[in-house]
Amino acid sequence: MRLLLKLLFTILLMVICISLFAWFFWYKPKLNHGKPIAFTKPMVDAAFASVIRDKAEEAKKFIQQKNFNHTLCFLVDMKIESGKNRFFVYDFKRDSIISAGLVTHGSCNESWLNGRKFGNATGCGCTSLGKYKVGSSYNGRFGLAFKLYGLDSSNSNAYNRFVVLHSHSCVPEGEVSPAPICQSLGCPTVSPNYLKHLQKLIDNSNQPILLWIFNE
Repeated sequence: MRLLLKLLFTILLMVICISLFAWFFWYKPKLNHGKPIAFTKPMVDAAFASVIRDKAEEAKKFIQQKNFNHTLCFLVDMKIESGKNRFFVYDFKRDSIISAGLVTHGSCNESWLNGRKFGNATGCGCTSLGKYKVGSSYNGRFGLAFKLYGLDSSNSNAYNRFVVLHSHSCVPEGEVSPAPICQSLGCPTVSPNYLKHLQKLIDNSNQPILLWIFNE
């Protein structure tokens, strides 16, 4: 019995050591919150790139009829796992993705949501799919944030649910797949440096920017 306990203790110690090693030498460096990041044109899987380009074409037709920024939009593909970049800035003039970052999805009030679920009810804690108008900035619970106005029946309660675009230190600056990232209560939450990047685009825009969250 004593030998078995000693063996179990040794195995547990090895697991802890391996986990700490992985944290300091693989995961932690990817957080990189202290360093400025240059968000250059990202590499995107061909299958996802095709979906994003199709969505961009739909977005372009939509904003041409509205008072939105006609040069760029924000696209979030919830089919992509959370440890990979899935928040994309799409430039219509270049007809390409010009930057990408990690973004959370809602936990639907669960301690940890496996997969993705979506909802629009007040208090659901889920991500709401659909088009959003990115509104004005303010300083809230998590610092800088941008108000979001849902434009579809699937996200019509976004403003009343306080679903906003903001950052949190739990979101790494670079991809960590196959590991997942943290979850939110429905807000599209990005890393601190990526929000600074988005802030420049939003602040320099004379018209509202379209944010489209989809799962296709």
